[in-house]
Amino acid sequence: MASTIRDFTGPETVSIADLYTQVRARTMLIVAPLEIEDYVIQTADFMSPPRWHIGHTSWFFETVLRAHKPGYRVYSDDYLFYFNSYYEGFGERIERPKRGTKSRPTVKETIAYRNHVDEQVLKLLQSLDTLPNAETVRSLVRLGLEHEMQHQELLVYDIKHLLCDQFDAPMKPLPKSSARVEGMAEIEGGLFLLGYQTSGQFAFDNEKPAHQVFLQDYAIDKAPVTNGEFLEFISDGGYQNFRWWFSEGWETVNREQWRAPLYWELHDGEWMIRDFSGLHPASSRKDEPVSHVSYFEASAFAKWVGKRLPTEGEWEKAACYDARRKVKNAFPWGDGSPSSGKTNLFENGLWSVAPVGAFPDGASTYGCQQMIGDVWEWTTSDYVPYPGFKSEFDEYNDKWFVNQKVLRGGSFATPQLHIRSTYRNFFHAHERWMISGFRCAAD
Repeated sequence: MASTIRDFTGPETVSIADLYTQVRARTMLIVAPLEIEDYVIQTADFMSPPRWHIGHTSWFFETVLRAHKPGYRVYSDDYLFYFNSYYEGFGERIERPKRGTKSRPTVKETIAYRNHVDEQVLKLLQSLDTLPNAETVRSLVRLGLEHEMQHQELLVYDIKHLLCDQFDAPMKPLPKSSARVEGMAEIEGGLFLLGYQTSGQFAFDNEKPAHQVFLQDYAIDKAPVTNGEFLEFISDGGYQNFRWWFSEGWETVNREQWRAPLYWELHDGEWMIRDFSGLHPASSRKDEPVSHVSYFEASAFAKWVGKRLPTEGEWEKAACYDARRKVKNAFPWGDGSPSSGKTNLFENGLWSVAPVGAFPDGASTYGCQQMIGDVWEWTTSDYVPYPGFKSEFDEYNDKWFVNQKVLRGGSFATPQLHIRSTYRNFFHAHERWMISGFRCAAD
């Protein structure tokens, strides 16, 4: 799959129309192995049927057409209702848990709708130079492409929950670890400029403005916590001992009967992990980052091992700051864009986490590895606006600033163009259906 998508993160300048075509094509490549029956199934309240994703991302672009293409007529009022998500400002919408209760529009009709929207958006982009609001349209389309890349990652999550190893994912062989990565990096505290500060490139409004925070001296793991380490927590009765858990986390453990991360199964007394490639003993994947854990599970492990989770300021400094040069890099390895040799993102085509130590060239100046890609990493920071925050698009990021935790770094399902070291993902503390892991910190 990755080979069919041109790398548009490199130095070559790509037009907004070309970028639109490439991103939209990748969504359809992700769903290509699905059977027609797979498109309409909703296996849990938190996931959405693949048909809904390919329709919703088209709906998003249709809102641009409605506002900025003269004479545009809505394709279908019914589609406006079904393919809306959380946007109250665009009218009534179907509730998320009910997206799988309707068989219409059919998959064929949804794809026809998608093709119609693509045709109209490309015509609009071809006439940009004649529009008085060209920059507004260009920025909205760019936002729409970032939105679609978010849904490409969500599609991977949802397809995994729907089919897991029954999905014919076009996987490449996993790389080998080059060396063991152990210990913690000790990092000097002080003032640190947190957030996005580069101009002329895309970033979400919740990454801005860059602002100074004060950090105490701290240490942070050089590698994410692995399956092998988390298996020790399980074997020591971690899920049966209340002392490691927040009260709400302990209630969740007992209510949901959690005994291990999501997609872990107990077979004849042995923990197994099911992923896109099949069912494997957890012990055979002991060097891979643990994934599909909630904030509650991550924080419980950290307390059990005598550490804690990092703040997002601590995470970002460990990932980006070059203490010798006293500069902040765009990425752990420097200012160059992500590549398959430095990090495990969607373009690697692994459809899985890679063993710890597989990407030494992507290490930060502090020796921290795999901070970009593989798994989103939980931080202890609440998802709240940065000081001086200004919303750039209503109902996109600002409406979620309550009761969620920040995750950093991206996952193996994140497109290269979509990730930044300043990217602030956010989920509720109990959620674990996404590709989420963590590394620990200490004072």
